[in-house]
Amino acid sequence: MRTNVIEQAVNQRLDSFRQISRVKAGSLIISVFGDAVLPRGGQIWLGGLIRLLQPLDLNERLVRTTVFRLVKDEWLTTQTHGRRTDYMLTASGQRRFEEAARQIYAAHAPLWDLRWRLIMVMGELSARERERLRRALYWQGFGQLGTSCFVHPGADLGSAFAALGADGMSDLLPRLMPLVAANPRLGQSASDADIVRSAWNLEQLASDYSSFVASYQPILEALRQSGADSVDEEGAFLIRTLLIHDFRRLLLRDPELPEVLQPAGWPGHEARRLCKEVYRRLLPASERHLDRHLLLASGEVPPASSMVNKRFQGDDPLAEPA
Repeated sequence: MRTNVIEQAVNQRLDSFRQISRVKAGSLIISVFGDAVLPRGGQIWLGGLIRLLQPLDLNERLVRTTVFRLVKDEWLTTQTHGRRTDYMLTASGQRRFEEAARQIYAAHAPLWDLRWRLIMVMGELSARERERLRRALYWQGFGQLGTSCFVHPGADLGSAFAALGADGMSDLLPRLMPLVAANPRLGQSASDADIVRSAWNLEQLASDYSSFVASYQPILEALRQSGADSVDEEGAFLIRTLLIHDFRRLLLRDPELPEVLQPAGWPGHEARRLCKEVYRRLLPASERHLDRHLLLASGEVPPASSMVNKRFQGDDPLAEPA
């Protein structure tokens, strides 16, 4: 009976994913590389990747086409081994995921230093360039003030510029000015809360966080009731993959505002707590699945590094050792 509870919860989430008419396969594959492949040396045989994703109804042709596109877009690169090919994140692709990983696997949101990070447009941009810039910074969590200023409470501006360059916008960088600003709180001046109201529409993000919680709460309750050992290894890997993929997509749009500036009852906190607990409960079984099925072109199965067990702990899982 207990096993049926967890199987039902897992299958419900998997069936819901399989019913999506237009799966963004590229984004999902990047999530797999960052979450499962990167801690095991960063490379995987294409055939192994196809087998891992097949239960999600991503067929071989879709995976091959998507991987080739990711190579063209300089997210992935290749290494041949006889007639087989391994794929791995490029240096820029790995850097981008490692930067995101500090946000994804953090035990809690970062503290605020009371300073705003600004990117000012100092030169003329075409309508197409301006829209590309807006979308790229949107996916880094930046809000927009007017037409020429983007704002974030804690972004690393150097990393933001590096990401723009990696996304093919190096030609725009000389026309952008990065600034760090503090609010001196003079008299009747606008407040930090006014910046939030002007720069972000948090209603949709809050709704998406609530939907995330609703999708995975049944799985968490089933895991608590039945125990992590009751979920099969493949199911644990698939749910772990979707969990991190869905959470990553939310965090990419989230400025992670300091608590003092967040709306009351902000659902992002509940989403992080849920993601952490589900991930930690699924980790042993999902890692056993990867121990058998994450293959290199040589036929070897690379072992996982200690990086995995540090995720959602207090320390930065990607920090250099002392």
